[in-house]
Amino acid sequence: MTDEDTPAGVNGAEGTTRSDGGLVSGPTTETEATTGTERRGTTGLGGFRTLLRRELLRFIRRPRNTFLPPMITNILYFAVFGVVLGGRIDQIAGFQYIVFILPGLVVLGTISNAFENSSFSIFHGRWNDYIEAVLTSPLSHRSMVAAYLVASAVRGVLVGAIIAVVGVVFMFATGTALPIEHPVYLAAFLVLISVLFAGFGVIGGLWARDFDYLTVMNQFIIRPLVFFGGVFYALDALPEPYRTLSLLNPMVHMVNGVRYGFLGYSDVPVNGALAALTGLSVVVVAINVWLFKRGYGLVE
Repeated sequence: MTDEDTPAGVNGAEGTTRSDGGLVSGPTTETEATTGTERRGTTGLGGFRTLLRRELLRFIRRPRNTFLPPMITNILYFAVFGVVLGGRIDQIAGFQYIVFILPGLVVLGTISNAFENSSFSIFHGRWNDYIEAVLTSPLSHRSMVAAYLVASAVRGVLVGAIIAVVGVVFMFATGTALPIEHPVYLAAFLVLISVLFAGFGVIGGLWARDFDYLTVMNQFIIRPLVFFGGVFYALDALPEPYRTLSLLNPMVHMVNGVRYGFLGYSDVPVNGALAALTGLSVVVVAINVWLFKRGYGLVE
């Protein structure tokens, strides 16, 4: 609003008139006026809900791009590994092969989509300069990060649930049932890994210089770690020192945590894995907020 838009003698009034005839509500006296910096962090849940709604609608309105690809991909996984090869493989840890691999495929879909959602949303906003609308709002940095993280975690959990449903359909066709032995652990691990990789996605979206950066991170770093994280095999099947080295892969603990939630079986101590993932998630979220405060990747 320019000086010409402000009528003379309105200090202390209920509001001022904009150039478009609208009313700008709020205090107008010099002592009551606050800067954007002073207002940042005082906004309630309204701004957070608005940004969260936008981020949720961004992928909900495009189900063919969001939900259909992982559904088709996992139909192929279950058809090839679960049905064709699974019929030729002995039980692993007392479970049918299709049952054993399902938790790992759920983890793969969950973390890939949580990472992709936050990284693409932030990078696309930077690329097209519309993220400035978020940065210039009175939202606190914590609220900004929380909106991106919650929306991305929701997408990750939804995709994980879709993959589980696809697996159940294949199991039903083969006369196999999917148990859920520890639903609390299952929910806790799914939420944690979704938030964690949504946080990694925020970092990736701020760091990326073009879209190839995001592709490299997802396809050549995250997915290989998951595939070597015990998705298709139990750690006991590995000879030393490969079994011990596998324990250094954080994906092993995530896959086994979700597997424990479904099947009650894990190759690693689940409480230790849960505690480690909780601590790591807190650290990553704190880094996200710190990067936003610094303006890393946001301010040229």
